[in-house]
Amino acid sequence: MGHRQRLRNKFHQHGLEKFTDEEIVELLLTFGTPRKDCKQTARELLKKFGSIQAIFDADLSELAQVKDIGLNNPVAIKFIAAVAGTYLKRSLIGRDYLASSKKVYQYLQHDLENLPKEVFKIIYLDGANGVIKIEDLSQGTVGSANVHPREVIERALGHNAAGLVFAHNHPSGSVRPSPNDFRLTRQLIHAARLVEISVIDHIIVGKGGKYFSFRDQGHLARYETEFKQFYYARD
Repeated sequence: MGHRQRLRNKFHQHGLEKFTDEEIVELLLTFGTPRKDCKQTARELLKKFGSIQAIFDADLSELAQVKDIGLNNPVAIKFIAAVAGTYLKRSLIGRDYLASSKKVYQYLQHDLENLPKEVFKIIYLDGANGVIKIEDLSQGTVGSANVHPREVIERALGHNAAGLVFAHNHPSGSVRPSPNDFRLTRQLIHAARLVEISVIDHIIVGKGGKYFSFRDQGHLARYETEFKQFYYARD
């Protein structure tokens, strides 16, 4: 039995659970490289980019520079990465956000973790916390994503959303919120509450599986309390 067939049998029996990163990349390369050992090319890819996620996020021109990668594999790698992102995104539509929080984070991690610039996403929820739509609102330079509360509310009303989840990445890899992250989150929560829309969370995605949840750290509850004290103190 050849090495390729052993890898395929291993996948059939165990999925990716018992695969090393090198074996995952190697098996992927076999689909675009007939009758040739792909082990060394897989090693070169991981050596150059550092991780499977970084390989998927690399430009076609960067992938093409890897020795013996061939003509088809760079396109295949980018295609599979795009399909994975599309699958994760579409698999969330109609799902309960709170019940699917792990899947939501898997999607956010795949989509945001290795981007060179900040991207701000909005997940729109219906009254039962079902996901209506996920979209990018802003793409900025490193450390700066331009997000305007008025535009966020206009879009939320346009989608008839009852709830919102915000997410953005930190290209530096750190998940520590900046002063602007705190300020923006507070503004968005207050603006949303004025039109009776709830903010469920704001998530910062870093690197290596790290993330920061404003809800989990108690900041959303604090901003909600501020809102109630300011607007309902005289009731």
